[in-house]
Amino acid sequence: MILFNLLSNRNDKGSIIITTNLTFDRWEEIFKDTMLTGAIVDRLAHKAHILDMSIEVSYRLEETLNWLKRPVCEAAES
Repeated sequence: MILFNLLSNRNDKGSIIITTNLTFDRWEEIFKDTMLTGAIVDRLAHKAHILDMSIEVSYRLEETLNWLKRPVCEAAES
């Protein structure tokens, strides 16, 4: 409810940046109220720039897997 009030008060007055690893359709899992979740998403998405930065493979995971594949003598030199 506090987030909803904040978004309602900020509507058309300034910018808001929100980051999350959940897609909008999963927000109901957090807020537990279908109507409130819909209203929050509606206020956020109206005139919004939404950047989807999801990737298939994590860069950290890929780097770690490559690091683990190195020969033992090369790993010892690092």
